[in-house]
Amino acid sequence: MPRLPWIIVVLLCAPAAFAGDPPRARDLGVPFDGTPGPWNAITDVAGVTVGQRTLIEDLADGHAVRTGVTAVLPRGAGSLMQPAFSGWFTLNGNGEMTGTTWVEESGQLEGPVLLTNTHSVGVVRDAIIAWRIRKAGPDATGYYWSLPVVAETWDGHLNDINGFHVTAADVAAALDGAVSGPVAEGNVGGGTGMICYELKCGIGTASRVVEILGASYTLGALVQANYGLRDELVIAGVPVGRELPEDRVYSQPDPAAAGDGSIIVVLATDAPLLPHQLKRVARRAALGLGRNGAIAHNGSGDIFIAFSTADQSLGRADRLLTHQSIPNDELDPLFAATVQATEEAIVNALVAARDMTGDEGRYAKALPHGKLQELLAGARRLTP
Repeated sequence: MPRLPWIIVVLLCAPAAFAGDPPRARDLGVPFDGTPGPWNAITDVAGVTVGQRTLIEDLADGHAVRTGVTAVLPRGAGSLMQPAFSGWFTLNGNGEMTGTTWVEESGQLEGPVLLTNTHSVGVVRDAIIAWRIRKAGPDATGYYWSLPVVAETWDGHLNDINGFHVTAADVAAALDGAVSGPVAEGNVGGGTGMICYELKCGIGTASRVVEILGASYTLGALVQANYGLRDELVIAGVPVGRELPEDRVYSQPDPAAAGDGSIIVVLATDAPLLPHQLKRVARRAALGLGRNGAIAHNGSGDIFIAFSTADQSLGRADRLLTHQSIPNDELDPLFAATVQATEEAIVNALVAARDMTGDEGRYAKALPHGKLQELLAGARRLTP
C-alpha cells in the first residue's frame, strides 16, 4: 500500500538557537543546583558533537511514524579512529545497549553512541559499521573492526515500531550532521515518540562546570527519557505529578508504555578519568533520576554510559602509554555534577516536548508549562 506522507522532518544540532525554539526548564524559572556551561548541553564538553534524525510521517494504513536516531560522537569526526576511556552501569536491565561487554573489558568507547527505538537497534548497529567503513581506514589490525554502542527505549505507543522505519540512511544523516552547539530537545531524534511520567518527553541535555585541584572541567549529560508514572514526577523537590489534572494522558490506556519504560543517559566529561572512575560517575546518574522521582520499575531499562575526552594518547599502539587521572578523593564535584546535569536534562526533555498524536490515533500530552510554574510558585521554588 502506498504511503501518504504527512511530513518528514530532519533536525540536527544548530550552531545557534533561533526565535521559536521551545523554552528550557530554566526559562520557566525551574531552579537547579550547580553552574551550567555556555550551552547547558553535552556539547559544552569540547569535541563532543550531536546529530539527530527525526522521522514523522502519517501512513495510508492508519499507522504513524514517530521515531528517529540521536548520535553522540565523543571526539567528533575523530571518534572514528581514537577511542575514549569509558565506563557503563545498568540500574535496571530490561533494555539494551550494545557493545558494552567490550566497554567493560577494554575500558574504552570506540566510536559514537547512538540512541533509537527498541526494534531499530539492529539496523542502527549495522549502519554504524557500514558508515565507519565508508568514512575511515581499517584499525591497527588491518580490519574495519567495530562493536558499536547502540541504546534503545520503547516508542511503540506513538510510533509504528514494528514497521521498522529507521533506515541506514537515517543513521548516516544523524552521524554526518553531528555538530557542536545547542542541542534540540523534546520530540526529536531517538526521543521523537518517547513518553516519561505519562507525559510527552524525549531528548534532553544539560551540563555543569566544576573546579578540581585548581582546574576547570565540564560534565555534560544527554538523556533519552521514556519511563515512570505521573504520580512519581518530582521537579525541584515539588511533587508536580500528583498535582497535574486527573484526565488520562493517553487516548487508549497503555500501562506498559507509561510505567515500565526506559531511560538512556550518556555522560561526557573532559576531566581526566580512568575507566573504573567513569563507571563510578555513570552510577551517579541514578541519583539524578531519583531527584525526579524515578524508582526504576521492574520492566524499565535504565542504562548509563560515561566517557572522558581528556586522554589524547588512546589508540596508539607504538609506545607505552602514560595516563593521568583525578584522585578518587577529589571526585565528589564530578559526582554532584552528574546528579545535577542528569536531573536537569530530564526536566529539559519534559519542558521541550510538545503534544503528539501518533500511531492509531494514540497521543501523549506535554507537561503544561503554566501549571508547572504555578505549582513551583506555590511551593516557593520558582526563580525570578
